[in-house]
Amino acid sequence: MPRSFRACLTIAIIPLLGACAATAIPPATSGSSNSANRPGVRSAPPPQVAPAPSTGSFRAPRVMNNRGLESVIGANSAGLERQFGPARLNVIEGDVRKLQFGGEACVLDVYLYPLSPGAEPTATYVDARRASDGLDVDRSACAAALKR
Repeated sequence: MPRSFRACLTIAIIPLLGACAATAIPPATSGSSNSANRPGVRSAPPPQVAPAPSTGSFRAPRVMNNRGLESVIGANSAGLERQFGPARLNVIEGDVRKLQFGGEACVLDVYLYPLSPGAEPTATYVDARRASDGLDVDRSACAAALKR
């Protein structure tokens, strides 16, 4: 074999052999940290947060009071569906309910909470976003755009 061909072949093989010889860094396991090996870097354990104790008593929700939402806030699910048509999403979690209404202009999420123990949930909070990209929009403008 000519010496120049052998030199070219050797140069071509070196990157391939280097890739085989690379060592992987093992993933960190719980309880250990790579930051201990780096000087000047200290890691603190994450703070432990204890769940709040259950009092068993009812907590009344805060009710949104925005201009332009007077017909929405305080309405029950039937009243909201009369205004906006059938909800495209209806999520019930405990005594809380979320109804979602949508159109080309926007998506309106209405959160219903009972105002007293055992009461029917009514709309207490509204959130709105553009249907196209999810950016926040004016809540009352969205509600007006979706009304039948």
